[in-house]
Amino acid sequence: MTSSVSVSERAARRIARILQGEPSGSMLRISVEGGGCSGFQYKFGFVTERQADDVVIAGEGATVLIDETSLQYMEGAELDYVEDLIGSAFKISNPQAVAACGCGTSFTV
Repeated sequence: MTSSVSVSERAARRIARILQGEPSGSMLRISVEGGGCSGFQYKFGFVTERQADDVVIAGEGATVLIDETSLQYMEGAELDYVEDLIGSAFKISNPQAVAACGCGTSFTV
């Protein structure tokens, strides 16, 4: 399965750096779950095994997994890593999100 979800070079480099401190073969899993103040929220975690329905996005030494169910809520999204005066964080720009909470961790489609 292919995906229109993309990972910026900046995010991929940061993920690769983080994965260096994780067990060998670790990958970043991004999923969408019900919850948060806007209805859905992103969940990030490290795993060492792929599932049969995973979409794999690899580059810059990083591997990102998204399950098929979560993918339907993320098509066209981009994962980026941003650094500014108040801190740094991964940010998902999701064109399917019609609203988001103030802190940016949950969204509505």
